[in-house]
Amino acid sequence: MNEKIENLLEENRKFSPSENLVNNANATSDWFTEANEDRIEFWKKQALERITWYKEPTEVLDDSNAPFYKWFKDGELNLSYNCLDRHLETDADRVAFYWEGEPGDTQEITYQDLYERVCRLSNALKKLNVGKGDRVAIYLGMTPEIVVSMLACARIGAVHSVVFGGFSSEALADRINDAQAKLVITADGAWRRGDIVPLKENVDGSLSLTEYIENVIVVKRTNQEISMVEGRDHWYEDITKNESSECEPEVMNAEDMLYILYTSGTTAKPKGIVHTQAGYLTGVTTTHHEVFDIKDDDIYWCAADCGWVTGHSYIVYGPLANKTTSVMYEGAPNAPDEKRLWNIIEKYKVNIFYTAPTAIRAFMKWGVEHPQAHDLSSLRLLGTVGEPINPEAWMWYHQNIGNEQCAIVDTWWQTETGSIMISPLPGITDTKPGSACGPLPGIESAIIDEKGNEVGKGEGGYLAIKTPWPSMLRTVYGDDQRYIDTYWSQHKGLYFAGDGAKYDDEGYVWLLGRVDDVMNISGHRISTAEVESALVSHEAVAEAAVIGRSDEISGEAIAAFVSLIGTDQGDENLISELRQHVSDKIGPIAKPKSIVITADLPKTRSGKIMRRLLKDISEERKLGDVTTLANADIVSELQSRAIDSDDE
Repeated sequence: MNEKIENLLEENRKFSPSENLVNNANATSDWFTEANEDRIEFWKKQALERITWYKEPTEVLDDSNAPFYKWFKDGELNLSYNCLDRHLETDADRVAFYWEGEPGDTQEITYQDLYERVCRLSNALKKLNVGKGDRVAIYLGMTPEIVVSMLACARIGAVHSVVFGGFSSEALADRINDAQAKLVITADGAWRRGDIVPLKENVDGSLSLTEYIENVIVVKRTNQEISMVEGRDHWYEDITKNESSECEPEVMNAEDMLYILYTSGTTAKPKGIVHTQAGYLTGVTTTHHEVFDIKDDDIYWCAADCGWVTGHSYIVYGPLANKTTSVMYEGAPNAPDEKRLWNIIEKYKVNIFYTAPTAIRAFMKWGVEHPQAHDLSSLRLLGTVGEPINPEAWMWYHQNIGNEQCAIVDTWWQTETGSIMISPLPGITDTKPGSACGPLPGIESAIIDEKGNEVGKGEGGYLAIKTPWPSMLRTVYGDDQRYIDTYWSQHKGLYFAGDGAKYDDEGYVWLLGRVDDVMNISGHRISTAEVESALVSHEAVAEAAVIGRSDEISGEAIAAFVSLIGTDQGDENLISELRQHVSDKIGPIAKPKSIVITADLPKTRSGKIMRRLLKDISEERKLGDVTTLANADIVSELQSRAIDSDDE
């Protein structure tokens, strides 16, 4: 944290909420007043009002062993019960999900339907010797079974670890081994742009790299031929169809583990972020209600994947606990064509749409004629998540999707925070295109300099959270010291988010991206170290450096620079082979967009690779002083090679 973050962008456009929003918003300015007067009492009120408890907590926050904070530690509850059972007496027939498969098949799943599916799988899991505290890996596409699997684990007290379906066998095995998962729930395959992602085949590959898995449950989705091992592999339908549609939920302590979700860090080993029960549910129900201004008759669509935290918090736990009717879509936004998302919004009369800036930039590239061909008048609130949104993309979203009538909530949060931390509130906040505006009620954020002092208006620095919040991560699974070192060691008592940020002249918060070596590719955080490790594992590669460079569609694209063993010459065939090698090792999302083969990499005299210089070269910026380099001559060679290096 030794570089100044400049305040470069000015944005003076401002949009006030409509009179209708102001008059009908769920959250009012009183929320800020209450939270500012007594933050702990504010969170206690949210927890008691939004959660159905078996035993109400008597203590809100235990900070006696910071930073291992505990929330509502003597409370008892069950999240599956809060998402399902408590709604059945009055709303059993309410639709929980309108599910749309990529090939066009659909399901309408009521809360009663979902409850029965969850109970049947819960009973099946118990018969496979899965119980409280056991870890279950979930490796599925966006079918209803991914939600059922998460809630079934929560119901019986098992800890779920959802692994994004785009990850490779090796990446899945790494996560299984770290969590010591005893069972995997997967599918024969998943649909993606008309092709089949071979999920079961990938699971089979991962099982050769782990000894922990005892059973595999397989959902039949794409119906292609797969290998099934007798005694270990079980068809989902076969093991659930004869189970009871009732299953008593396990009574869980507020601080019992709910899930582990792996996120890339600055080293190659992924971090298993641990979230617990009551604090997490308090955070996601509160923010889902206030930020998205959810009404009883709304149709809500979070267009994320359950493999990431957005899906956990704002497809599954927050919306279902709030008794929301959601849309869930299996496939790609342009399958079979660029009209798909707008067809879905028009078909289901979606009111709230939450997506990533990466998707919005793709919509812009595809053209306004696609949304304009559809009736999007049902929309009243739009959201963005995953990375900062540039002002022009915000304006395009506002004008062409929202028809200048919708509130836009640009949300900042992380896998680690569990729920939204910084966002405008509908009906309260005057928004600025590209700004996340400010912290929510009960959240105390700051932008600090290298010494930990808060910067002033118009200045940039490092985003930090000053006080604990209910939905915060509790540790890194199996590695308490890494939890301390990564998040709490920079400045005493402050949670370090790893993001740069600035205040504008009015005190609005603007996010500036990561300050470490984690890239944000299409809203997915990927460690440079993981990609470098994958490249170096290829027999031809001696050394690799990876950076994220600006990209019109994905925000950042992966650019790699490699030196080879025994030669400095490569060809397009080798570059293609290396890109595929990374895809095989980590997953397609990590495939470099460009690879430059070079005799050497720019290094300081101490041997440190100058990644920021590589970023300047890749983005064709004017370079600064290179006299500190041990091999300054390599810079001009890299500049000439990088110009024509893009492989796509």
